[in-house]
Amino acid sequence: MRPLCRPRPARSFLRPATFATCSAALLLGCGGGNDPAPPPPSPWSMVDQIAAAAFVGSSGISGMTLAVYDRNDQRVFVKNYGDFAPDRRVPVASASKLVAGTLVLQAVGQGLLTLDSTTAQLLGWSGARGGITLRHLLSFTSGLAPEAACILNPLATLAACVDSIRDDPAAMPHAPGTRFDYGSTHLHVAARMVEVASGTTWNARFAQQLRAPLGLPTDVTYYTLPQQAVGQTNPFVAGGLWASVDDYAPILAISFHRGTYRGATWAPAALFDAQATEPYPSVTIGNSPAASMGVPFRYGLAAWLECTTPATGCTTLSSTGAFGFTPWVDRNAGYYAILGMYGANAVGNIGAFSVRTVQSLQPEIRRALAQ
Repeated sequence: MRPLCRPRPARSFLRPATFATCSAALLLGCGGGNDPAPPPPSPWSMVDQIAAAAFVGSSGISGMTLAVYDRNDQRVFVKNYGDFAPDRRVPVASASKLVAGTLVLQAVGQGLLTLDSTTAQLLGWSGARGGITLRHLLSFTSGLAPEAACILNPLATLAACVDSIRDDPAAMPHAPGTRFDYGSTHLHVAARMVEVASGTTWNARFAQQLRAPLGLPTDVTYYTLPQQAVGQTNPFVAGGLWASVDDYAPILAISFHRGTYRGATWAPAALFDAQATEPYPSVTIGNSPAASMGVPFRYGLAAWLECTTPATGCTTLSSTGAFGFTPWVDRNAGYYAILGMYGANAVGNIGAFSVRTVQSLQPEIRRALAQ
């Protein structure tokens, strides 16, 4: 076979066409040319590897999505593992709490109530129960028993459920501000305070203040029984939201930007600073999923605080759900992210799996953004 580029006599000259042919051939590796250099590795390759390894090592999770957004709200990384996708709408479980906190802070910012408003002032409660403040409720230090049975009753209303909490003699085992107990009762009462202050039901207010302005579809809403998508008159405020990664991201952006997003002020920055601070650092720790997982997180206002100085404020906040859906913000590193999944049938503690995965991802995301 004749070579593609034949040697020429030393004294001859290459015609332009022949030169072009040989130059192209050299680029393809003929005629002794060097192979092209491989492209540099992606700064996100280690993030991808960690997420992929976590997914492979999980027990019964059919899929998950990792999405990362920078301080300019650009999605700088997104990848699906298994059968999940950014637009798949699922029950996000306790990731609902951060959204609920945003909606409550918005009501405070609008002057409808304050963090120090009491159940006596807004709901007519009396005695020790009347001294519970909105701040107690958002920080899960109200003293109320953490899980009231009526919260999962789709035939009730949120108002009727909260009235039954008020009237239950066993519903308040501790004084306000003395004990942290992670649970759903606190946010149910907080939501009712917002309903009374605004004259609007919780789901209607969510639609008016967040869903519609952010352009989210109508099936992004709170249910009483989210896995069955049943009940909206008694919405499960602490765990009943349906959303996708794409739906959740703009709500999370409001928190990341401390209330200012898309050219609008959704709530004053000072309220998001309060959210990122543990209001009662000396409380006794009762029920705490974080402590059970062995992570040192404390709690702010409807969000976990991921730092060693929660009493003075944190720049990293999160809200992991029982089915693994985990949003978080890292204001110091300049990003927010969501690890989306729906591990309702997974084996073991899927919330703990998601927390461990996020903890592994966080330093690599910071490195990738810094490159």
